[in-house]
Amino acid sequence: MPLRASELILNADQSIYHLNLLPEDLAPTIILVGDQNRVPRVSQHFDEIEVRKSKREFYTHTGWLKGKRVSVVSTGIGTDNIDIVLNELDALVNIDFTTKTLKENLTQLDIVRIGTSGAVQADIPVNAMVLSEYAIGFDNVLHFYDSQHVQLHEIQQAFIDHTAWPSHRSRPYVIGADPALINKLSSPDIIRGFTGTNTGFYGPQGRQLRIALEDQDHTSKLTSFEFNGLRLTNLEMESSAIFGLSKLMGHRAASMNCILANRVTGEFSQNPAAAVDQIIAYTLAKLIDS
Repeated sequence: MPLRASELILNADQSIYHLNLLPEDLAPTIILVGDQNRVPRVSQHFDEIEVRKSKREFYTHTGWLKGKRVSVVSTGIGTDNIDIVLNELDALVNIDFTTKTLKENLTQLDIVRIGTSGAVQADIPVNAMVLSEYAIGFDNVLHFYDSQHVQLHEIQQAFIDHTAWPSHRSRPYVIGADPALINKLSSPDIIRGFTGTNTGFYGPQGRQLRIALEDQDHTSKLTSFEFNGLRLTNLEMESSAIFGLSKLMGHRAASMNCILANRVTGEFSQNPAAAVDQIIAYTLAKLIDS
């Protein structure tokens, strides 16, 4: 049965509603960045750029790098935007826009986030690169989907118990990254991590400016959590939804985190632009290495 117009929303040119992309505009390997200004910082490495499109905060460049077709797409900040981006990326490859029906043969995408992040362990230096093996989501996006089978319940329950997580907040969920992408992106230059995905930048990440926090020990509880040798390494705002939705859709996902701040030591990178450029170059080199 065809999807209704209210469910699969297309623009007048038959591009997907928010991303403003046609199916042929998208490559099978996709870099996600939060900041639209970071899109050209990635695509400047391409040998050729064949697609440049944008709408709202969603900018896309698709091109070629050493014979591999790659797209870089900006998501904006937060898991609410990730819900939009992941669903529309999947629709571009797995829904027939002419018949408005699901395709019989599904396409698997490789999706890698490159983003900035703050460490919650004193021994993780600023400017380090953290590759997320797992993400814990403090958001609520995945709970709107049939997702219990992809959640790592033992880890998330241990976290809830350790932090005495309040019942009036969304229940944290833990999702693993794709093992094949983890292996592809790994090297002695990176730290493998367990990433916390937050619903905000200030209070939800334990920052206090003028408004008092509900739990003054929030950050220290994150730092002290441990499960069978697994500890929380860093905080950001997108990875859990990327991992969760990708697993549900059958895509492969990973997250590369540039550590600009250390929340334990209070340090911030003295050259954040150089640190971001380093992780972009590293990730692209790993992705095109066959």
